[in-house]
Amino acid sequence: MKRYYSFTVLLVLLLTAGLFAVVKITGTDDFSQNNEDVLLLNELAHKMVLDDMPPENTEREYVILDRNGNAIYDNRSNYSEVITVETAMQKCYPYTYIIENNQITGSVVLTDSRKQFDRLRTDIIAVYCVCGFLLIGAAAAFGAYIRKAILLPFARMKEFASYVAAGDLDRPLEMDKGNLFGAFSESFDIMREELKASRAREQELIASLSHDLKTPVTGIKLTSELMAAVFAQNKGQEITVTEDMIVKMNNIYKRADEIALLVGDLFASTLEDLGAFKIKCSDENSAVIAELVSEYDDRRLVRISEIPQVIVHMDKLRLSQVIGNILFNSYKYADTPIDISFRLDESFLEVSIRDSGPGVPEDEIGLITNKFYRGKEHGDKEGSGLGLYIARILMDKMGGELSVRSENGLCVTLLIPLS
Repeated sequence: MKRYYSFTVLLVLLLTAGLFAVVKITGTDDFSQNNEDVLLLNELAHKMVLDDMPPENTEREYVILDRNGNAIYDNRSNYSEVITVETAMQKCYPYTYIIENNQITGSVVLTDSRKQFDRLRTDIIAVYCVCGFLLIGAAAAFGAYIRKAILLPFARMKEFASYVAAGDLDRPLEMDKGNLFGAFSESFDIMREELKASRAREQELIASLSHDLKTPVTGIKLTSELMAAVFAQNKGQEITVTEDMIVKMNNIYKRADEIALLVGDLFASTLEDLGAFKIKCSDENSAVIAELVSEYDDRRLVRISEIPQVIVHMDKLRLSQVIGNILFNSYKYADTPIDISFRLDESFLEVSIRDSGPGVPEDEIGLITNKFYRGKEHGDKEGSGLGLYIARILMDKMGGELSVRSENGLCVTLLIPLS
């Protein structure tokens, strides 16, 4: 805005200099006779030579002088000024001599030419001043508009950005749809609301993960305390490993695995936010998929069909994480047998993982792979809403795809690129 003020001051100075130049140029006494004045003077002088009488002319004011400088004809409305040839020269009145027989017998002086020029000069200065004031007014109005429509909204958005940067997400941005940035102001306020909602979701996630972690940790502690008590009672004696002890040991392993999965989901989500997911794809035999499934099928609910013998391009560790998240979700929400089938596409190996649970409502099917989203009908289940989200992100980064549909249960389809 300072540059605009400087431009306005410069404009005023230029207009002032221009006005001074107009006054100076039009105020000089050195100006030429126009053609009309020359013709009129010649006509009057010729008439005096022929008729010795001036023509009747009421439109222009002039004086006819004899050879001695005395006025012999004067049709001026004001006779206060004495007109001579010397006066005409001093005041630049148009004049000419009356020449008869090669002798000067008189002269003709036009006395209204200067008045016409003065009126024209006044009109020029008046028009210049009016245009100058209009231009300055337009510049001032444009400046006021720029300040109201652009600078003030920008200042408010700058102040709003400082509040957001300081973590104050409760202060809304005032929206004025009358300025050029009304839509942007609304978008910035929507961003604030989304940031606020995201913070709330993160807090809910932390609370949910804290709750989810407490359950397996409590199970581990109770089992460990029970086993410690058994060992204490049988101290110094040979201990027989019973079936119940094996079950409890397996329970510790499962609980620890649950903790690892929860922490892994949270860490993977954080990596995705930072854009730090590391994917190292290599060529693998498709038979490795059966090994990955068996790692997570601790309930023995999976029924896997024959795998086409092809070479796929994938990150084995990340695909293991994808399959683990899908099976874990199926165990939690469906708890039914899981069928895994395969089909070869032109450039992908299609893997379909289907359970026989209640599935997902049609209006939620496109949302369950979003971050932190949990189905409305499963709000009582423990979870963070990250499993399928992370699985989808990992498949995208491996050059594949994850899609979900609900048909007599939930079916998750993976497209793994062929080598």
